[in-house]
Amino acid sequence: MIIRQVSLETVCGITSILPVTDKIEIAFAGKSNVGKSSMINALMNRKALARTSSQPGKTQTVNFYNVNDQVYLVDLPGYGYAKVSQAEKEKWGKLIEKYLHGSKQLKAVFLLVDIRHEPGANDKMMYDWMVYHGFDPIIIATKLDKIKRSQIQKQVKLVKTGLQAKEGTIVIPFSAETKQGRDEIWSVIEKFLPEPEPETVQ
Repeated sequence: MIIRQVSLETVCGITSILPVTDKIEIAFAGKSNVGKSSMINALMNRKALARTSSQPGKTQTVNFYNVNDQVYLVDLPGYGYAKVSQAEKEKWGKLIEKYLHGSKQLKAVFLLVDIRHEPGANDKMMYDWMVYHGFDPIIIATKLDKIKRSQIQKQVKLVKTGLQAKEGTIVIPFSAETKQGRDEIWSVIEKFLPEPEPETVQ
């Protein structure tokens, strides 16, 4: 995918009405601090389009990034952040649920998990919830640069087993630092995009 133009078009908080869009939507979910904003920046070849922070829980909104006027990449709030109140967590959960349940244009959901660790209860719950609602989540195993090359297969297996992922689930090891895995993510996204109109010769 050649990124010609990209913009953060819509930001929806807890009380916002989610937009009805005319383009395909691809959503990204993951717990706080899993590297979602860094991954979105790497996908778009931008340094700071999505605000990254070492402080978890920064993304508290649903953010719609318009790429090439062709597709929306939708960044969902990070879940499972321990330092916010239960009520706040429930609000974020409802926001994620409202979006995943209500979007008519949503074609695929990526779930980000940290490749270094076995997926936690929140990851498992999110995965199960997506499957229950008819999605086949594609797993992005982030922070690939933090492990040795020889550990990749073992950690990918740990991720699949921890999520009890369905047979055939795609797991893409990814590093925002080295951009490894970026092309694989785009090739999955491109499968959901409509074929470009053939150009007519005048």
